[in-house]
Amino acid sequence: MTTVRLTVAQATIRFLAQQYTRRDGDEQRLVDGFLGIFGHGNVAGIGQALLEAELHDPGEMPYLLARNEQGAVNAAVAFAKDRDRLSTMAVTTSVGPGAMNMITGAALATTNRIPVLLLPADVFANRRPDPVLQQLERPQSGDVSVNDAFRSVSVFFDRVWRPEQLPAALLGAMRALTDPTQSGAVVVAFPEDVQAEAYDWPEELFRRRIWTIPRTPADASSVAEAAEWIAQARRPVIVAGGGVHYSHAADALASFAERLGIPVGQTHAGKGVLPHGHPMDIGGIGSTGTTAATELAAEADLVIGIGTRYSDFTTASMSLFADPGVRFVNVNVTPIDAPKLSGLPVLGDARAVLAQLDEATAHLSADADHVARVAALRAEWDRQRQAAVSQGWAAHSELGLPSQAELIGVLNDEMAPDDVIVNAAGSAPGDLHRLWQPRSRRQYHVEYAFSTMGYEIAGALGVALSDDTRQVVALVGDGSYLMLSQELVTAVAERRKMVVVLVDNRGFASIGNLSESVGSQRFGTRYRYRDAASGRLDGDALPVDFAANLRSLGVEVFEAGSTEEFRSALRRALDAPDCAAVYVRTDPLAPAVPGGAWWDVPVAEVSGIETTRRARDEYERDRRAQRWHL
Repeated sequence: MTTVRLTVAQATIRFLAQQYTRRDGDEQRLVDGFLGIFGHGNVAGIGQALLEAELHDPGEMPYLLARNEQGAVNAAVAFAKDRDRLSTMAVTTSVGPGAMNMITGAALATTNRIPVLLLPADVFANRRPDPVLQQLERPQSGDVSVNDAFRSVSVFFDRVWRPEQLPAALLGAMRALTDPTQSGAVVVAFPEDVQAEAYDWPEELFRRRIWTIPRTPADASSVAEAAEWIAQARRPVIVAGGGVHYSHAADALASFAERLGIPVGQTHAGKGVLPHGHPMDIGGIGSTGTTAATELAAEADLVIGIGTRYSDFTTASMSLFADPGVRFVNVNVTPIDAPKLSGLPVLGDARAVLAQLDEATAHLSADADHVARVAALRAEWDRQRQAAVSQGWAAHSELGLPSQAELIGVLNDEMAPDDVIVNAAGSAPGDLHRLWQPRSRRQYHVEYAFSTMGYEIAGALGVALSDDTRQVVALVGDGSYLMLSQELVTAVAERRKMVVVLVDNRGFASIGNLSESVGSQRFGTRYRYRDAASGRLDGDALPVDFAANLRSLGVEVFEAGSTEEFRSALRRALDAPDCAAVYVRTDPLAPAVPGGAWWDVPVAEVSGIETTRRARDEYERDRRAQRWHL
């Protein structure tokens, strides 16, 4: 057997460079590159191996210097999401705090069902220098490190205590990264000393390896039963989730829905599976959905979920589907999601199953009355949307500022069909879910499974790394920006163009609105000085200069004070050759965009505050619509 002598880290890089995925005959690299930050735990191991790869072959395993470990994972997740989970990036960090900073990103990846490879450094396997710098000691267990915290937020975890364990760990990690039924964070921890150990590896370990992503059809009996339920339904509705995107099933869904006249509401992950203008597109569905989707879901006697995990926002906390006899057909590749809401599980790849259902329902046709009702509700929603994005709120605002909805309308107008809007947290996801009219499948990129504040800029970097032929716009609020904006520096360094639209509403507007709705009077949600007299955070607004901060990071900034100025500034930012930003203030008290359904946020059952007592009464009334789907 021919062998090659390499360190564990060098062998890891060489192995990863030879991993590919294949689906429908198309091949691409599984791990397209590395993001990371070096510390004592990985600089002499994985860091040295990446340097050696760069010097030997610059394209073998590209490395990007990140500025924040959580941001690096966010960027890798966005990259994998944009690649429909067929390709991802690896993230390397040092031991201790560097590794722990990835925990939030790992949870984000697993919650969103997005594969990402995380390679944190770990404590010394030989234990001679124990406790090593940044090591957390546990008196109860000597073989546990902080990296064991990854176990609860990852779909695969391993630790390479000895060089001989590396092949099994890496092959297990690749199996997990390419398993569409169990996507999420994949973690392999590398003790600091083991990374630098040399070993004689069989050359076979470094051969080109292709991981085929299958299109698994569903069991014929479940398809037949689902077809019977569809034939019996009079008011069906489809809930399309991210699985439709990842399966490349958008075209199949479009033709299936139009032929049978079934309206399609989309989750955040599924939005864009139907382009705006498709006759069965009813936009976002759930707590942040359109009025059309809310009404049709409430009337539905059959809900066909395709690639959705049925989050509480999608089901409006189990209050959306109100028909007493409503039934559910759940098409999903993931066993944990297929049986939800006591639905009929149709387990398989979305595109493959849609082909099966299309054949099994070939004798059926659309119900003209149902199609007409869908068209009427869509038209009414279009009127409501147009009013929201063109309301001229500044004329009514005490601050003389525009609404966020108006800015979203401008963004939708000015961005090209193939451009990408990136968002994750605050009030923007709800407005985007209702108002955005996607003109291409990938245009809408909103992370709303974990809704991680600070995802926006790092996520935009990941999308730009995936494909730099498009404009990528990160729509970020002032709260999210202050939490995690560092990867903007990475984008500048890598010359990856992105546009940041920073919306300043002087605090946490989304939670402020929620706080007010539950009777808590926007407590702790405004960016204010502490008032000396009251002792509360209700003084003057803080003098944070976001435009100056953006400029200090190497970004050209355009400022806007009105909707018209915002349109002009956005055009200039989109035309800029390098990273640019638009800074604009909005009125946090602008009226909410119509649409959507209830969301369960429990209110204090007893209180000495009148606003809380009133909110509790409303809560008791609203939750009567909640139901078990058993």
